[in-house]
Amino acid sequence: MAKEVDGFIKLQVRGGSANPSPPVGPALGAKGVNIMEFCKRFNAKTEDKRGTLLPVVITVFKDKSFDFVIKTSPAAVQLLEAAKIKKGSPESNREKVGSVTWDQIKAIAEDKMADLNAFKIESAMKMVAGTARSMGLTVKGEAPWGAEAQSEN
Repeated sequence: MAKEVDGFIKLQVRGGSANPSPPVGPALGAKGVNIMEFCKRFNAKTEDKRGTLLPVVITVFKDKSFDFVIKTSPAAVQLLEAAKIKKGSPESNREKVGSVTWDQIKAIAEDKMADLNAFKIESAMKMVAGTARSMGLTVKGEAPWGAEAQSEN
């Protein structure tokens, strides 16, 4: 029989470096979860992504056991890495701080496809491009689907 769910905890933790200090410790402690057990299992699963910011959704059950799902790194973090900048623009509509190409956007969209609510890669690319624009990044080149396809969507 399935366990009864007590709640969910959403965190963003650096891969391979979860520890009991905030924000992990207090969030898990409030639900009665074994903090060290989570840290050990999370670090073991994310050793290959050390240092990358990873969203994790922890399902806490009534018996204080837990399960977790690791999502892909946020699009904004991946865009900052692709553009080789530290942070986005404070005024994205006026001050541009970097640029990315459509190939880079496609790579990020393919990586994020499982976490996005899009069925086609073009839709996912439009979402990532929108994130890039809101961060003050310019998208260089012509959109792969062309101008006539944009008016249809």
